[in-house]
Amino acid sequence: MSLPENLDESARTVIDGNRYMTLGTSEADHRPRVSPVYFTHAGYRTFYWVSSPDARHSGNIAARPEVAIVIYDSTVEIGQGRAVYIDAVASVVPDEDLPRRCAEAFPQADPGAVAFRPDELSGDAALRLYHADATGYEVHLPGRDPRNASGIDTRRRVNPVPPS
Repeated sequence: MSLPENLDESARTVIDGNRYMTLGTSEADHRPRVSPVYFTHAGYRTFYWVSSPDARHSGNIAARPEVAIVIYDSTVEIGQGRAVYIDAVASVVPDEDLPRRCAEAFPQADPGAVAFRPDELSGDAALRLYHADATGYEVHLPGRDPRNASGIDTRRRVNPVPPS
């Protein structure tokens, strides 16, 4: 995947080209906790994943909803890194919102993925649907990129959400 000239488009390319994100939460003692999760997104604004409410990252979200997300392409050559860093606020999707949110999160399933139904994520079910609403975005800009005069890897603020 080549890096588009437009950095907003670059963020969309990275998000669309990957299926796993690293979810960063905070423990009660402020230590970071990172978890890889399969994700979907709605309009680059809302990121969805399914987890057990008993998972440590789920408990962290219940107590401290501010999260950090990194989506990156780990297959590129050294010096060609591509990543999107997302600040967000996360929570479990309430049961009454599951019909709408499941339709948004699972409009179609990738091969091997499950398009969960609301009844599979409520009641006595072992899993729940979580969402993170993005509050800020940055992209990784490699030092080798001609747009980076410093020659040192850096981050640049972007807004990958297409205009309405």
